[in-house]
Amino acid sequence: MSISAKLDVLPRTPLAHTPTPIEKLNNLSAVLGGGALYVKRDDCTGLAMGGNKARQLEYYFGEALQQNADTVLITGAVQSNFVRMAAAAAAKLDLDCHIQLEERVGDAGADYRQSGNVLLDRILGATIHTYPKGEDEDGADANLKMIADELRSTGRQPYIIPLAPGHPPLGALGYVRAAEEILDQLGDLEDEIDHIFVASGSGSTHAGLLFGLRSLNWLKPVIGVCVRRNRTLQHDRISNRCREVAELLDMDNPVTSEDIRITDETFAPGYGKLNDQTLEAIDLCARREGLLLDPVYTGKSMAACLKHVRNIEKSQSTLFIHTGGTPGLFGYSAELNLAG
Repeated sequence: MSISAKLDVLPRTPLAHTPTPIEKLNNLSAVLGGGALYVKRDDCTGLAMGGNKARQLEYYFGEALQQNADTVLITGAVQSNFVRMAAAAAAKLDLDCHIQLEERVGDAGADYRQSGNVLLDRILGATIHTYPKGEDEDGADANLKMIADELRSTGRQPYIIPLAPGHPPLGALGYVRAAEEILDQLGDLEDEIDHIFVASGSGSTHAGLLFGLRSLNWLKPVIGVCVRRNRTLQHDRISNRCREVAELLDMDNPVTSEDIRITDETFAPGYGKLNDQTLEAIDLCARREGLLLDPVYTGKSMAACLKHVRNIEKSQSTLFIHTGGTPGLFGYSAELNLAG
């Protein structure tokens, strides 16, 4: 059975506008002086300002509907794109949504707590809970389960989208599926793609994409850029996610340890915290291409990608996966205004 057929067996509800386009960044490529740079516009997936999570949520909500859930619960950072898009998907599918916001960044100011994704969460009608720890995935999931148990006691049918590893990686399947879409598009590009860069946080997008590409025999480097933890921890996370995907799809794992390429060169000083490289990436992409990056994911991953492009031969080309996150810009308005 083909990997497409295996994916089609699992419950899924369409949420993303696909295929998303691939564009050549001519102005930016010229400024960098290295090879050509392309961008896969997964910030254009629709669903309340778009982003990579639309593809991931198709499988979670597919399972939720199959289980006759009437309420979906999810946990994430205060400015979580996943949480915002889950709230949008719930509204679209006429489900209630409870979201839990974790303290991962610290005292980041009023805009961080009231604008951006948080404002959209409220507009979308989600019920908001808070969790005081930012680096406690198991604890955050456990607290979410307590909320679900309370809802269940009142007659509701809750469905939890988990954060910590150890659960079936349904979200990764969205990017296993996306790999075929990307490969179909690569043949129409002006240049042959030699490298792919993508943000690596929860690991679902990175692992799913790598798994899908390897299963379809695309063997070139896929570089994950750390946005949540260091490269050693992230390597283990991606390895485990790929193994879990193979188990879920009942197939051999096509990803080896050597396939997992990770850099944390633009990660410091930590999750959701800006640095000069990220600010430069946000500025260059906006002013040269009209392309908006967020401070947490795409800004940091593009910063690493720009360094790479500056240092490769002009004969080589790179594809950057734009995972969205645009609303997060408004949560960092004070810092971005100062930087500007």
